[in-house]
Amino acid sequence: MSSSPSLAVLDALDSARTQWYHVTAIVIAGMGFFTDAYDLFCISTVSKLLGRIYYFDESSSKPGKLPLTVNNLVIGVALVGTLMGQLVFGWFGDKLGRKRVYGVTLILMAVCAVGSGLSFGRTTKAVIGTLCFFRFWLGFGIGGDYPLSATIMSEYANKKTRGAFIAAVFAMQGVGIIFAGLVSMTLSGLFLHLQPAPAYVADRKNSTQPDADFLWRIVLMLGAIPAVATFYWRMKMPETARYTAFIAGNAKQAALDMNKVLDVELDADQDKLSRFLSSNQYPLLSFEFLRRHGLHLVGTTSTWFLLDIAFYSQNLTQKDIFPAIHLTSPADQVNALREMFETSRAMFLIALVGTFPGYWFTVLFIEKLGRFLIQLVGFFMMSVFMLILGLKYEYLKNESHMLFAALYGLTFFFANFGPNSTTFVLPAELFPTRVRSTCHALSAAAGKAGAIVGAFVVQSYTLDENTSEIRRALIVLAFTNMLGFFCTFLVKETKGLSLEEISGEDGRTNEEKA
Repeated sequence: MSSSPSLAVLDALDSARTQWYHVTAIVIAGMGFFTDAYDLFCISTVSKLLGRIYYFDESSSKPGKLPLTVNNLVIGVALVGTLMGQLVFGWFGDKLGRKRVYGVTLILMAVCAVGSGLSFGRTTKAVIGTLCFFRFWLGFGIGGDYPLSATIMSEYANKKTRGAFIAAVFAMQGVGIIFAGLVSMTLSGLFLHLQPAPAYVADRKNSTQPDADFLWRIVLMLGAIPAVATFYWRMKMPETARYTAFIAGNAKQAALDMNKVLDVELDADQDKLSRFLSSNQYPLLSFEFLRRHGLHLVGTTSTWFLLDIAFYSQNLTQKDIFPAIHLTSPADQVNALREMFETSRAMFLIALVGTFPGYWFTVLFIEKLGRFLIQLVGFFMMSVFMLILGLKYEYLKNESHMLFAALYGLTFFFANFGPNSTTFVLPAELFPTRVRSTCHALSAAAGKAGAIVGAFVVQSYTLDENTSEIRRALIVLAFTNMLGFFCTFLVKETKGLSLEEISGEDGRTNEEKA
């Protein structure tokens, strides 16, 4: 059986050598994920400070703490916004074009990052209400970046390095997490140097420095800088050739756009385009899509959902686990800025040693080992390490702090050299051009639903630093990771294949029917 002739512009993209434009596209799309990660995770470094400032009770022997409902709102509202933004912008990406809505996400991120540091009123309700309002819309913008960046990078890349390029875009999330800890650590250290204060146990009222209320605002507002810096370059990117050819139906314009940025000669195959389009007119809600890609969509949504329950629980609750492994001091033994400094320092170290390397190991090995194997091994190892942590929590906490820290760091490593990266890559490759952005959005939104479970449910087990509750949470997370291991078998390996070969857009489906 012979396959139908392919478009020259797609053949050229699939076989093009790595060029400067590919690197530029990785940086432009990657800075969006840098911003995403910084904005989503820096809230973990300031949440305890918010509790000390706005929920201080001088009669209490412990520093102020955000009530459970408020803590869940402050942490989780951006995730809810992200879920909704993924669905909306993912759909727009297929209907209006990837480029047309790509800049809107950055504008939303920049405006709302600044807004997160403002307050419409002086009362606690006004401050928390303003913060939650802007963080919801911040998340909405962040959500749009997921399907658009993944789809754009997959459609620009050649088939030999596509997985590495998409993974490199996503790896900027690791850099953003590091900077969230680094910026918080640096600024809190500077403020602490300028405004020393007694520990809470020594002087409850004066243990929270007056300028602490400025610090958390500055940390959140700095998230606008990378978004603003990237906006111009993002607007200069042309529409992807696959969107222009397959959805807009203009092979000539697709060739012209790619000629401008890639050092290749491309021909416009308008005649051949109709043969491609004829076999790919089915919508998302159709039996044809269900037959071809139904199991793939179940696989990408379920694995991302299960992964993010564990991944976001780890990142958002690590501030509560740090005292158990002696990376931070008991809250009543330090002042407000010292607590933020120690939490940020611990977050930075865990990210630098455990989180960051995992992302780049995926970039290095994804085209050698493949997406499928990396995801399977990652889920399995996360499950093993979390189960050990859960079963031996008290022993590790009291007798072996270094082993505890090592096991905890390894769960981060195998999350990122594993399903946290591959669940982002696979939905950008498995589905046809016409619904690629929407399907990635559905998969990512399922992931954020898992993150919301982590933020609203799992975090409630760790907030009071109760040993038995943390043990239970870790064991449950080990179980969800093992479910992710088995759900991985619903997706297929995409290494070394063109997007059209993976999705069936190359016309072979029609020939098989004939």
